Amino acid sequence: MNRVYGDRKTILILLLPTLAIYVFLKVVPVAWSLGLSFFEGNTLRGFEFVGFDNFTTFLSDDAALQSVRVSIMFAVLATIGQVTLGYLLALLYVFVLRKGSAFVRTAVFFPMVLPTVAVALLFRSFVAVGDTQGPVNEIINAAGGESVEFMASTWGTMGTALAMTLWSSMGFYAVLLYTGLLDIPDEVIESARLDGAGGLRMVRHVIIPLSLPILLSSIIFSLNATLKVFDSLLALNNGGPGTSTAPLTLYMYRTAFEYAEYGYGSTIALVLTLLCLVFTLTVFRSSRRRVED
Repeated sequence: MNRVYGDRKTILILLLPTLAIYVFLKVVPVAWSLGLSFFEGNTLRGFEFVGFDNFTTFLSDDAALQSVRVSIMFAVLATIGQVTLGYLLALLYVFVLRKGSAFVRTAVFFPMVLPTVAVALLFRSFVAVGDTQGPVNEIINAAGGESVEFMASTWGTMGTALAMTLWSSMGFYAVLLYTGLLDIPDEVIESARLDGAGGLRMVRHVIIPLSLPILLSSIIFSLNATLKVFDSLLALNNGGPGTSTAPLTLYMYRTAFEYAEYGYGSTIALVLTLLCLVFTLTVFRSSRRRVED
């Protein structure tokens, strides 16, 4: 076996099919999209080289900049909620429920396996008004208030989208962070307790520093996932009212596939990629600075 692994030709032969598939499915589409960002047009009327015109157009496109703001706001708020709730649930699993947490973990994780569109339609029905009024407005009416058209306002739609995202994904982050907390040695916890640490002091000074790597990984994963949100906001209110809750992914989809502007759509996709890269590097840099301090 060592002779096989030490033979470079054998390693190349074994890796070549996987590398070929990866290049064909990942590298080639990315390179193709990057090249298209310097062109204007589509397959019907042809393509024309425009250089950096698509990028200058993006910087002056109010709809595109609005979509960037929506994506960033949604990503930041959703990440804070997902990681915070997930971490609190993980602490509950490890330090309160302990061995009896299996059922709770399964129940909280279950929404993660549901189709995103089905979850969006479910939450849309929760806040519905009129003949098919949902339970949220029923509760408001029972409390003496008037029905609220959540889908008719930007903040109502965004609040519903955030609630939907947190409900469906916090179980995933709870399990992810739970595995990180399990790696903390019991001896460290017991030593901290003997030294008088307990409750919030234990969490702040012992548990969080020791679980920081998995915590940062969760933040990066959440930021990248929520920056690329698409189907949930599309199914919830189609980016409405108007385009006030349309993220960058939805604007890219409409530009490329509804308006057939493939070059400009590729430019938007490149901007989204750069956004994910900037957020990821920012988290890495802040964590490195924290370690150095």
